[in-house]
Amino acid sequence: MREDSKRFGGCLCGALRYEAEGKPRASGHCYCADCRKASGSGFIPFMAFASSAVRFAGETRKFTSKAASGADAVRNRCPVCGSLVFGREPGGSKVLTIYAGTLDDPSLFRPTMAIITRDRPAWAAVPPGLTTHERGP
Repeated sequence: MREDSKRFGGCLCGALRYEAEGKPRASGHCYCADCRKASGSGFIPFMAFASSAVRFAGETRKFTSKAASGADAVRNRCPVCGSLVFGREPGGSKVLTIYAGTLDDPSLFRPTMAIITRDRPAWAAVPPGLTTHERGP
């Protein structure tokens, strides 16, 4: 796949869909407590795109909480099936974070970093070859 190609994805039921164009600005695994709690897993696999490169179809259910940094963490789910699809505020953020598990073709996710590894539980392994950051990059 060309790096400037489109990536498509969405929620479990198909009510919330997206199209992301171009190469992600960043991609990796986030091990912060917020991402672990939101996902119910040891980390969230993410891809950051310029908000202008992502288009959505369907409604979202937004949830805002305080991140460990003190900033607002905005997460968007499908209001029908509850799938966690993306982070940040469409139209209000310069960058949106697509959660890689929602890709139609998961082979398009190529993580390069692991962030907030200071919060990583011992059972959540960091894949070999990723650049690690105890805090943010």
